[in-house]
Amino acid sequence: PGALFWMWVSAIFGMAAKYSEAFMGVRFRTTDAKGEMSGGPQYYLKKAIPNRFGSFLSLFFAIAAVIASFGIGNMTQSNSVAAAMESTFGVEPFIVGIVLAVFTALVLIGGIKSISRITSGMVPFMIIFYVVAGLVVLAINWQGILPALGIVFSDAFTGTAAVGGFAGSAMAQAVQFGVARGIFSNESGMGSAAIVAAAAKTKHPVRQGLVSMTQTFIDTIIVVSMTGLVIITTGVWQDGSTGSALTSEGFSTGLPGQWGGSIVAIALIFFAYSTVLGWAYYGERNVERLIGVKGVMPYRLIFSVVVFVGATVELSTVWTFSDVANGLMALPNLIGLLICSGLIARETKAYLAVDPTLENEPAVSTLLGTASLQHIDEPRDDEPAIQR
Repeated sequence: PGALFWMWVSAIFGMAAKYSEAFMGVRFRTTDAKGEMSGGPQYYLKKAIPNRFGSFLSLFFAIAAVIASFGIGNMTQSNSVAAAMESTFGVEPFIVGIVLAVFTALVLIGGIKSISRITSGMVPFMIIFYVVAGLVVLAINWQGILPALGIVFSDAFTGTAAVGGFAGSAMAQAVQFGVARGIFSNESGMGSAAIVAAAAKTKHPVRQGLVSMTQTFIDTIIVVSMTGLVIITTGVWQDGSTGSALTSEGFSTGLPGQWGGSIVAIALIFFAYSTVLGWAYYGERNVERLIGVKGVMPYRLIFSVVVFVGATVELSTVWTFSDVANGLMALPNLIGLLICSGLIARETKAYLAVDPTLENEPAVSTLLGTASLQHIDEPRDDEPAIQR
């Protein structure tokens, strides 16, 4: 249970990272061959950091992002859905894998517009559906909330015996598990937020950065916290279950009747499928960065096949691959954000000084004095590295 505390800690720092990468995604975005706005660490690391080091970080990130898309954005999602469907409805994992792979392939053939349309329709529904169910469980078990919080804080610094999905035998393990799962939950620092922020219909990097920060708060502070409290207050964290089966057991125990497991399974389908489609977009953007548009269709086909693979392999294998890939993806991005921290702070202060309410699109000609922001309005591939 102590891992939940460290997930909160990672979320606090993660919001700063999420703001920074979203800011940079809009600040240094460009127009791709299809006339669409494109950006992310694979672009801003090269543009903002001079010499070969920036190019190296950019290339490193693009390769790592493609690899990570098969983990956090693919196999872990299909594996979670398969586990929930098997434990709740008795559906064989390979059947779930086939269905998910087919539907993923059908959507990806439609391209980014189909991905955006389907994902945007799913996300509000799945969040409301899941949160309401979780609040009902906590309302029924309200007397256990304060004791559960006590367990979270005490276990964060002492550790417990290795039991349940938390498997925290010591403080170090609680920290490691909490931070890793926190990153998995909100993706802060990984650079994925910058990719989607760059495609947003805004010219205001500060505003987009603040909007992106809310995703970390909602994912980890609200949704994950609620899930953790459901698992602890119902006592199922000591039963030895793991992954989505643990969450399903918590809702089944906490809600009257047999609806709990079904609610989790249905909600998880929406969560996982929208994540798969979103990460397919992230992967495509980085494939384009590496080998051009010609690599997108082969990537889509491979990505769809891997969805099936993820549904049928062991949970531990999927998580190990994902954690390593997430770290490889975050490393060059965090290094780049640290190098560019002065730029981010300086330009953020300048924007807020001119327009504290962020109600107007920025007039970008000579706003900062130290660096021109003209390319926010008219992105250029030959933009020189900024002076920090």
